[in-house]
Amino acid sequence: MEICFNDKVFKELNYTNEEIFEEDVVNNAKNIFGENGIYFDIKKKIGKKGSGATIPDGMYIDLKFHEEPRLYMIENELVIHNPYSHIAEQILRFAIASDNSRYDIKKILLEQIKNNNTYQEKLDKFCRLSKFDNINELLDYIVYGDKIGAIIVIDKKEPRLINVLSKIDMPTEILEFKTYKNGKEKIFVYDTFQEDVEDAVNELKNNKKQDVKKFDYDKLDTIVVPAREDGFKKTFIGENAWYSIRMSSAMVDRIKYIAAYQVWPVCAITHVAEVESIEKYQDTDKYIIKFKEPAKKITSIKLTKENSYIAPQSPRYTEYEKLINAKTMDDVF
Repeated sequence: MEICFNDKVFKELNYTNEEIFEEDVVNNAKNIFGENGIYFDIKKKIGKKGSGATIPDGMYIDLKFHEEPRLYMIENELVIHNPYSHIAEQILRFAIASDNSRYDIKKILLEQIKNNNTYQEKLDKFCRLSKFDNINELLDYIVYGDKIGAIIVIDKKEPRLINVLSKIDMPTEILEFKTYKNGKEKIFVYDTFQEDVEDAVNELKNNKKQDVKKFDYDKLDTIVVPAREDGFKKTFIGENAWYSIRMSSAMVDRIKYIAAYQVWPVCAITHVAEVESIEKYQDTDKYIIKFKEPAKKITSIKLTKENSYIAPQSPRYTEYEKLINAKTMDDVF
């Protein structure tokens, strides 16, 4: 594959050296993982030999949600490595370490934070805006009180990898990172961490009727899915479910409601259902949402000519309170 940029042709780089791949990932870490967290470029052994010891390529504390921050272990990988014998084994080691070696994990994080004033200031600020009294209490929560997740950054997503990871009970995000070269020049094309969640903020920025300064990630509890007439009638209404939904693992425990946006010619949100469960859909990285009871018809929340740009093309998040009080789509997103 090629990319044309500034009258130059950049050809896709097929990585064979994991160290070079990892260097490119680390150099782009700020953009990949975003500003709402702390990326630790560290490689420290966790656990004891013979009992699932592992060495993550890094760690990331996600601070988007003030009520539920989460720690992730990072694995930078190449698709040429076997997803069964290599990648899956490493994620399994992450899972074992997150259960059996939490003291080691907290110790590593404390060492990094104590030696970095920027980290301390960011975490102190986060604590002031959250339920945590101090950094130590925050670390206790993300290490001991919550399920630690994993992030795989890989040069190519592959169905076999997605299939095997669907069998492991650890919240896992897969981010694709590609590089294109023209001589010494490089162009990086990559997924960003929890891109679907970050889109909620970007939508507010484009909507002058919403105040982005008042936005709170913790209030995101509803997913709005676009539905064609046949799928809406057969699945949303007929099966009390909606499936093959792509969403960040962090949102699985947060989503309490699902709403259907019926595409043209309806062009409106017409039904809402309370969520009973969200589970992995077959052997994929997508999910199926099952309803507690049949979806309820609501007063149609219509798309207007002025806000046609916010018509959902894919699942989008909002607040249930905003949804049920909305008169037009401007009030939802």
